[in-house]
Amino acid sequence: MKTFQIPIREQVSPANQVLFDNLTKMAGHVPNLFAVFAHSENALGNYLTLGSGKTSLRAKEREVVNLVVSQVNKCLYCLSAHTAIAKMQGFTDEQAMEIRRAEITFDPKLDALAKLVKSIAENQGHADLQLVENFYAAGYNEGNLVDVVIVVGDKIITNYMFALTAVPIDYPIAPEL
Repeated sequence: MKTFQIPIREQVSPANQVLFDNLTKMAGHVPNLFAVFAHSENALGNYLTLGSGKTSLRAKEREVVNLVVSQVNKCLYCLSAHTAIAKMQGFTDEQAMEIRRAEITFDPKLDALAKLVKSIAENQGHADLQLVENFYAAGYNEGNLVDVVIVVGDKIITNYMFALTAVPIDYPIAPEL
């Protein structure tokens, strides 16, 4: 595979430089995977807008979606980044592993979410209907389902970008399941 160049601030457009500055202020650095989006004039801004949009999902629920989709897609970059983020959200190492397996013992509502997300990702959106019913029975609604699909799509974007670029992972490497 061709090595994908990770641009630095001076190599990107003025609009992307502003985004690099904002990412540096928020995260302390520009993650390598985000930097490759800046090869496009619009992709980084579009992606960041998608990821920062309003949602009915709590931060922990978003991390469940991120970890499950990244596990299904075998994206080590996103698994590494979101394992670190999950810890910042209060999940333990063991809980992060349970989430990745979609076998959550510590929270039945998150377990229903994880199982549905795994089915969505594995079946290209054609989730097991019983898992959809279990999701609703756990307390979620139709709006939550729509928001889950948006987060799944968001994560597929970065999973695929890593698969195509194989940029160096700039987070502590997530353990294997």
